[in-house]
Amino acid sequence: MEKLQYISQGITIEEQEKNIRKALDNGVKWIQVRWKKAPEREFIKLCEISKKLCSDHHAVCIINDHVQIAKDIDADGVHVGLNDMSVEIARLILGEDKIIGGTANTFQNVHQRMVESCDYIGLGPLRFTTTKEQLSPVLGFRGYQNIIQELHDKSLEIPKIFAIGGVVLNDIELLQQIGIYGVAVSGQITEQPSIITKFKTALQ
Repeated sequence: MEKLQYISQGITIEEQEKNIRKALDNGVKWIQVRWKKAPEREFIKLCEISKKLCSDHHAVCIINDHVQIAKDIDADGVHVGLNDMSVEIARLILGEDKIIGGTANTFQNVHQRMVESCDYIGLGPLRFTTTKEQLSPVLGFRGYQNIIQELHDKSLEIPKIFAIGGVVLNDIELLQQIGIYGVAVSGQITEQPSIITKFKTALQ
């Protein structure tokens, strides 16, 4: 599984598509299409465009929240929030071969996602971020450490956890030392797509 995810950003479909194209052109191999408050028709169109772009770049295309749209466009999978459709139902809709990721903010959330057999967990936020309106409590590095330590203490296998929420390149080394598998990045890649190469090198 790729260690770097790009979470799409943009207020309009044109902005979204441009940012996704730039990320792919600069070497990202995993796109999560996220566009809150989008008109449904435009969101579906963006997902269709993104699926084709990802296929052309041999990249993974994940749809945020919208399980049925992910199925309809044959995306590679879906990412569900804590208040979205359950992983179990998403799995029934999408099938066993699709990727399902889930959001978490606490140890209890992480354990829930493990029980649900999520393929990966988006744990965060690391720090305050403006890309998400309803932000869960900020974890900071200490929060990640505490959750990984609790997994160790309970002799639980460490799942594929991606740090999310204000993550920047300089965070990679410490996150990996803590035991975090990968990162989901939006802001820094949107602003500076050429930094993707440095992210990929740091995550090796």
